[in-house]
Amino acid sequence: MTGQGGDGALAAVGGPLGRHASARARSWLATVVPLLVLSSAMVGLGVAQRGHCIRNGWNGTDQFWRGCFSDLPALYRIGNLDTGLGGYLSGAASLDHPVLTGGLMALVGGLVPNGSVLDQTRWYFLIWAVLAAALIAVTVFLTAAARPRHAADAVAVAASPLLVIAPLVSSDVFGVALVSAGIWAWARRHPLLAGVLLGLAATARTYPLLVLLALLLLGLRSGRLRVVGRALLGAAAAVVLLLVPFLVSNPGAITAAYSAWAESGAGLGSPWILPQLLGHPLPNGAVTALAVVGLLAAVVAGALFALGTDRRPSVAEVSLVMVGIALVTGKSFPVQASLWLLPLVALCAVRWRDHLVWAGAEAMHYAMVWLYIGAMTKPDRGLPGPWYAVFLTLRVAAVLYLVWRVWRTAAQRRPAEEPGEDADVEAAEPPVAGERVAGEPVAGEPVAGEPVAPTTPEPVQGARLTAQEVPDGADQDELAGPFAGANDHLIVRIG
Repeated sequence: MTGQGGDGALAAVGGPLGRHASARARSWLATVVPLLVLSSAMVGLGVAQRGHCIRNGWNGTDQFWRGCFSDLPALYRIGNLDTGLGGYLSGAASLDHPVLTGGLMALVGGLVPNGSVLDQTRWYFLIWAVLAAALIAVTVFLTAAARPRHAADAVAVAASPLLVIAPLVSSDVFGVALVSAGIWAWARRHPLLAGVLLGLAATARTYPLLVLLALLLLGLRSGRLRVVGRALLGAAAAVVLLLVPFLVSNPGAITAAYSAWAESGAGLGSPWILPQLLGHPLPNGAVTALAVVGLLAAVVAGALFALGTDRRPSVAEVSLVMVGIALVTGKSFPVQASLWLLPLVALCAVRWRDHLVWAGAEAMHYAMVWLYIGAMTKPDRGLPGPWYAVFLTLRVAAVLYLVWRVWRTAAQRRPAEEPGEDADVEAAEPPVAGERVAGEPVAGEPVAGEPVAPTTPEPVQGARLTAQEVPDGADQDELAGPFAGANDHLIVRIG
């Protein structure tokens, strides 16, 4: 709507945007819309790369030699997903995925038209491809909206080579989009909504629990545990309400993913498969113990990082450190799991050089893992185990390099100036949507959730200020949300 009609509608909710705010909004959209198109094009390239399997099916070893393997068609057939969501709720369809992801996969399965097995699996894959492109676009949009001053950083999602290789292997992109929504809601100071979204994300993938833990750790540091409690309450409520139908009709679906994990041994991508590649596989119990120790190490590292740096890190930075360590120490590290890191990399503003080092290692591992699997049936044609171990190790090292870069960048920031006792008392109860407190925007200014202009002086020739170049006391963490302006209440120093 344009012209007077549009201004009138805006006036009904507090008055029209001023010329500068409107220009900022148009500028923000001009930045983001091309990124949405770009991300869809990247997923489209992934579809094209899998053309052989789309034409001929996902059978035999050709899917490995051609690098077009996907779990989706196999799960459609094996899991009886043609029975739809009703079949999943009743137990006629079964998956070893968390329940929200399983429900979505079954829902998509119910949309597949009748036909031959090849036609049905092809339809299922293509419907998922459209859904994956939409979910990636949502992730790009939310990544830009979470840090509106630096919306262009969302290009790290939209243009990442990972979008060609990872989203169509399995259904992880659904949980990734929900995590992005939860972080956006937190950044916009909607803690209850953030909790609900992250709770739903935890029923789609398990790693969002580490994002909730990151909020708790930062709440300890900032003294804002009360508002974190709201988020945790929202998460718990969302999980309970979602699980009720399954408790009544198909309780096994709730535990299927975790039972499968407990019974599994070392899987592809995990460093714990290296002894197996050299002819000495580890017992399943030992692999489980190592994975649990790795998860504990991720939590300890996250706590030291969140509580020990001179300047409080962002929720994305703490989450990336923990998720990265958990991934490389887990029982398996499938190619699609790298998507878990992608929005966090963008929100942490990781440099493109570092991003491409990581993405390059991911791409090499993606190509080599299929050749290794193919070698199980045709050893003379595929990749020997010791060579796969090399590419696996490079990938693990690349993820740890990302973790180190994020940690080092945060550790080098100068401490923010304390706002003082009065400021902290005033901000002790963070504002939520709908409340007007001192310092909140007034009519004519951008509100939470809308693109805003930088409040710090613009550098020469439009270059962006780094954290080290920002004037002392300026809170540059756009993801801080309810933590913004809080003094540090707990800092842990080691050594």
